[in-house]
Amino acid sequence: MALDDFYASFPNASPRVQLAHHDSAGDVVAAASAALQLMTTHGARAILGPQSSVESAFVADLATVAEVPVVSFSATSPSVSPSGARFFTRAALSDAAQAGAIAALAAYFGWRRVVPVYQNDDYGAAFVPFLVDALTNTSASARAEVPYRCALPGDASRDAVAAVMYRLESEQTRVFVVHARPALAELIFESAVEAGMMAEGYAWVATDGITCLLSSIRPPQGIIGIAPHAPGTPRLRDVRRRWARRYMRDHPDAEAAEMGCHALWAYDAAWAVASAAERLGPGKSMTGDKLLAAIANTTFDGLAGRFELVDGELAVPAFRIVNTIDDGKERVLGFWTSKDGLHRKLGGAPNNSGLAPVIWPADSTVVPVGWVQPTSGRKLRVAVPGDVDPGYRPIMHLDVDPATNRSTAGGFVIEVFEAAVRLLPYALPFEYVLVGSMHYDSLVEKVGSGDYDGAVADITITANRSQYVDFTLPYMTSGIAMVVPMRDQRSKLAWVFLKPLRYDLWLVSFVFLIFTGFVVWAVEHRVNREFRGPPSNQIGTLLYFGFSTLVFAHREDLKSNLSRFVVVVWVFVVLILQSSYTASLTSMLTVPQLEPAIGDYTSLWLGAAKVGIMNNSFMRASMTKSGFPQSRLMSYQASQSFHDALLNGTIGAIVDETPYLRIFLKAYCDNFTQAAQINKTGGFGFAFPKGSPYVADLSRAILNLTESDEMSEIERKWFGDDDEGCAAQGSQFTSDSLSFASFWGLFLITGATSLLCCVVHLVTFLVANRRSIWVVVSTTHEPWKDRIRMFLELLDKKDLSSHTFRTKDGGGGGGSVAGRSAHDAGAASPAVEHIAASSPFSVSNHTYDMSECSFDTRSPAPASATGEMEMAAGGQAEEEVVAVAQDPDGISDQIGTGHQASN
Repeated sequence: MALDDFYASFPNASPRVQLAHHDSAGDVVAAASAALQLMTTHGARAILGPQSSVESAFVADLATVAEVPVVSFSATSPSVSPSGARFFTRAALSDAAQAGAIAALAAYFGWRRVVPVYQNDDYGAAFVPFLVDALTNTSASARAEVPYRCALPGDASRDAVAAVMYRLESEQTRVFVVHARPALAELIFESAVEAGMMAEGYAWVATDGITCLLSSIRPPQGIIGIAPHAPGTPRLRDVRRRWARRYMRDHPDAEAAEMGCHALWAYDAAWAVASAAERLGPGKSMTGDKLLAAIANTTFDGLAGRFELVDGELAVPAFRIVNTIDDGKERVLGFWTSKDGLHRKLGGAPNNSGLAPVIWPADSTVVPVGWVQPTSGRKLRVAVPGDVDPGYRPIMHLDVDPATNRSTAGGFVIEVFEAAVRLLPYALPFEYVLVGSMHYDSLVEKVGSGDYDGAVADITITANRSQYVDFTLPYMTSGIAMVVPMRDQRSKLAWVFLKPLRYDLWLVSFVFLIFTGFVVWAVEHRVNREFRGPPSNQIGTLLYFGFSTLVFAHREDLKSNLSRFVVVVWVFVVLILQSSYTASLTSMLTVPQLEPAIGDYTSLWLGAAKVGIMNNSFMRASMTKSGFPQSRLMSYQASQSFHDALLNGTIGAIVDETPYLRIFLKAYCDNFTQAAQINKTGGFGFAFPKGSPYVADLSRAILNLTESDEMSEIERKWFGDDDEGCAAQGSQFTSDSLSFASFWGLFLITGATSLLCCVVHLVTFLVANRRSIWVVVSTTHEPWKDRIRMFLELLDKKDLSSHTFRTKDGGGGGGSVAGRSAHDAGAASPAVEHIAASSPFSVSNHTYDMSECSFDTRSPAPASATGEMEMAAGGQAEEEVVAVAQDPDGISDQIGTGHQASN
């Protein structure tokens, strides 16, 4: 039919392929004889077939010797491949190609155990190794084990198959992959129904050899089938319609049949041979090598999909995943490709991932777990270590009554395991088996060898142990840390009073003391007699005032509101600094400053102290592997032994996992503390033999338990609250000295305040003395150095306009200089001179009373009047006239100050 269609499409194709049919009737010898006859008698240039893989193996060997290409459309067994026979070409899919799809299904539904049921011949046995590899070579979370295999002879009787089904029904696994020829597959499904294995909780997967012939086998409902995907093109529908008419014409008494996968591959194989022969052409020598190469390079869109040979085998297309329903019909659940995995539609779009809902056996929509407790009812033998130190009984303990031989288990580990078992969706009978004191590595090996069905203990998950057993997810996180003695670090040095403040805060405080004193002096010295005098006296006053504010002992009477504002803000800052300093120093001198005797693991490593570890722990192997001297490791069992060894100095630290250290510190927290964690571990987990189905279910139960409040309640029951015991120990440790970072805001406030007041004072001074300053600046014949000195002397001059230098006398209404008594004012009146028509400044070495100031200069200045200032005091006007008189000898100038009362 394929050749007719090809030459109908290409009528001018030449040479034309002629078919010579020969039926071997499934006999290997007959197939080999027929192939030899075709090649020698009929001069066959290529062989299509034979149907079975065993026949193909023999024919391929003969064809390789004769250099005649063999194009097989039905030899799907991986035992026959082009790698073993050069002239063999597989125009069908190898059975190994569908192993990946079956492994993807197991991972998708969460099946941890799968049992293959296969025909025990070359067709079925060659497929199982590829299936096992696909199931077991995936990631740990998706890995499925093959606990046993069920091989059936191709000619097995109904009774033999039924006996096998009843045996499988008594086992735990409920997921089966059937790979057999149609006749045996039909017998397997019928026996499974009789054995009650098509009930809820079972899962059956059929390979493509069965799925492609569902209409003929008519399996029960609920089976998942895998078959190569053939695009539903109009051409395929037309061929199937014509083939069905021809089949009914040739077999009028037979039931209607459909073209299966092998029929589609046979059609495409014949088309490929005709296409290759047409491309070689009639004028070329059609040798076996050339025809083989032409077939290998032939590509086209066939009925089964894209025809393309890769290394002599048909390229793997997509597989369709189907679900059987009544009367051998199917519904498509999705597709699988090696690139995109499982998807509802081809194309691999993220929103199409997964499969459509499945109808399982017995019309169930619940995904089968994949295994159940065996019907024999044997309890799980769970190993629990004995001989637990009383100090660690909160973690785990198992007591056996010698009289009744009844065991009583308790502790955190036991309660977590029993809580997880209660969360399983099925009953899990188990019994605790007390094992003697042994290293946990040995216990893990016994579980892995099958001596026990599991181990419930505080077993740390390590890479080495995971080679023997499968662990559940950790039910308790853990890490490696160390416990060391504590020592009091209260300083007994004479300079401890400097420690409360860090160096930066001391430095900033000193700078602001000087700065604040300077600002107060700058504002007060022109109006306050207490801030005047010789330079040394003024510097002393500045420093004394600044430091006296620390103890609030400053007694200077401030006259300016600006300086008062500066001092108020500064005293506020000093108050906070003083309180903080006092509190920190008191804490350092009175509160015990407890610190670990050994700060970290590096100090422990570099030191000479011995280290205590627990008996039967993996810590010895772990520490020695990392290079820690084994001679410094000392093993103890009881927590009291650790306590005594730490106190008497036998060991300097305990290195163990944090749960054990937590219990130890709960009992002995007064003298010891836990230092920094060294590293993390895998946590505590339950151990089961490799491939145990309980691991995934218990891991899921542990996750649910951890996310609920029950886990916290169990921890609180056995370990207490975190704030009990030594939780408050950290408050006794040494605190850091106070730094500038904690007080920079205060210094910003006082600094800004002082700077603002200083600027206001300077602006006020410049405005009030603008005429005098202009005279100094405009005196161009004077050097800049002299003019700067004159400005500074003006800045240092008393502010006679200030109220601090003005008082009222008793009767006359006249003014007198502030700072003197009435008697002193009268006695000193000759010192006040009235000088008319003189310059603003007079330089003299004569020193006047507090109301006078002097300027020194080396050259006389011309006399010029500069101005006058008017002041009101007690209803009278006081005028100050400043004049400059030149000394006749040019030696000195005098400054005179006169007061003229006006009526």
